[in-house]
Amino acid sequence: MIKRISQEKEIEVAVINEVGALAKITSFLVNHGINIEAVAGYAAPIGEQAGLVFITDNNPAALHALMEHGYNDIKENQVMVIELENRPGALKNISEILAQNSINITYIYATACSGGCPTKIVLSTSNNRKAFSVLSE
Repeated sequence: MIKRISQEKEIEVAVINEVGALAKITSFLVNHGINIEAVAGYAAPIGEQAGLVFITDNNPAALHALMEHGYNDIKENQVMVIELENRPGALKNISEILAQNSINITYIYATACSGGCPTKIVLSTSNNRKAFSVLSE
């Protein structure tokens, strides 16, 4: 079921919702040799503030690059990253364990691929420390 679990930090950055907003950020991150390992976003009407959250292979460099390019509304959030077998029921199993321990999932996003590689789940809960403990057992 769980192949690996870790506590990590994601980067949350406020952006103006406009055509190319994600392209700008990904361009200068790649130009700094930074790989985005997981990403999620939320929209707002065009011209208003929206947001991106992501995990990179080098958060300190990503934070520096973002600030260097004028992004000031940035924060890091503690999250759990869980690599699961990519098979039916894997997410059901961890969500049931959390529910049985009265731990609420506050948000979740994921990556997946075919061909036997694991699914990477990024989640935040009402109690990340307890969630990490019960999922690590």
